[in-house]
Amino acid sequence: MTLAEAAAEADALAEAGDERALAVLRQQWDEELEHAARSHDYRDRAVAFRAIAQFRFRQKTELLRRGLEDESPACRGSALLAIERLSRDHPSVVNGVRPLLHELAARDGNEAVRRLAVVSLRNGSADRASIQLLEGLGGDDEQPRELREAAAKVAQALRRKAATR
Repeated sequence: MTLAEAAAEADALAEAGDERALAVLRQQWDEELEHAARSHDYRDRAVAFRAIAQFRFRQKTELLRRGLEDESPACRGSALLAIERLSRDHPSVVNGVRPLLHELAARDGNEAVRRLAVVSLRNGSADRASIQLLEGLGGDDEQPRELREAAAKVAQALRRKAATR
């Protein structure tokens, strides 16, 4: 079984609520995941970053931080997908890497990575700096249309979240 297959199985176990089997699978694949996240091959790293979310490994957010700083857009994207997934129930995941998400959303050279960073910010707390950044991106006609639309939508969601507090 590959790491990707084990991660898919872990995701299915988590969705089914089988915490015991998920814990066993985590234990079996912990070292392999760590090794893959440090691989020289960007494809292995991308699988590892995605697997962190599928295994629901919240204690591996430091590896995700490394993924956000990876030279490969595929790895940065996989780390962002993992952060978005893990932060759905735990905004602290986003809050812990917020400055990196701001940097990626504003300046990354890959448009897909920028959009994923914007979408990830949606699951964090309603931070004023995030809202301002997103509103700026949403109103900047020089930004790609999809990025502007995503930023405006997430800014609006964060403003609503702030209003309900």
